[in-house]
Amino acid sequence: MVPLSFAHQEFALTTSGALYWPAESALLVADLHLEKASFFAKHGQMLPPYDSRETLERIAEAIRETGARRVFTLGDNFHDSEGSARLEPHAAGMLSALTRAVDWVWITGNHDPHMEARAGGSIAEELEISGTVLRHEAKQGETRPEFSGHFHPRLQLSVRKRRIRRPCAVIASGAETGGRMILPAFGTLTGGMDAGDPAIVKALQPADTIRAVLPAGGKLAKFTLWQKAA
Repeated sequence: MVPLSFAHQEFALTTSGALYWPAESALLVADLHLEKASFFAKHGQMLPPYDSRETLERIAEAIRETGARRVFTLGDNFHDSEGSARLEPHAAGMLSALTRAVDWVWITGNHDPHMEARAGGSIAEELEISGTVLRHEAKQGETRPEFSGHFHPRLQLSVRKRRIRRPCAVIASGAETGGRMILPAFGTLTGGMDAGDPAIVKALQPADTIRAVLPAGGKLAKFTLWQKAA
């Protein structure tokens, strides 16, 4: 984990893409897209059907690593509306154990409006905790501190003449906002959007600066993506 200051509070970003909020003993994860492989299999594209197991194992590891007592998922939790019904027994057992072990809240997204009710935990369209909004998609014009997902941001870098892409968080800051953060997608089979894509920049307005952040070598690496004209 690497420490991260945001909205006048201290957090920690794990190498797996989860965010730990010590003041709330809460773990935030975005875009799990559970049962994505089985969704594609239904449509003829055969993928190994173990993505949900791997994603849930990584959440369990993040809970052990942080000691979190609460988990908030930030939408697109299952890949489609029938996803929870397709969980194979092992993955279903893992999820049931997790939702019993911690206070688990599903924040719903565009892929998954209702089905989390069959998987334990509680459901909310969005929440406000200690003045900070938790929702699936960043709301343009929001001035309160905000955590969201939806965009699956990735940073593209050139390292030793090689182009690499890494999941990252994107943070907007400025005089008109309390700070807003888009978390990277946590799910095993999730792709990504360029962190500086105009859709992300637009969703995070108003802002003075928008940066990509990710753990690197035990520290928090920061890359400016967009800056307000002087």
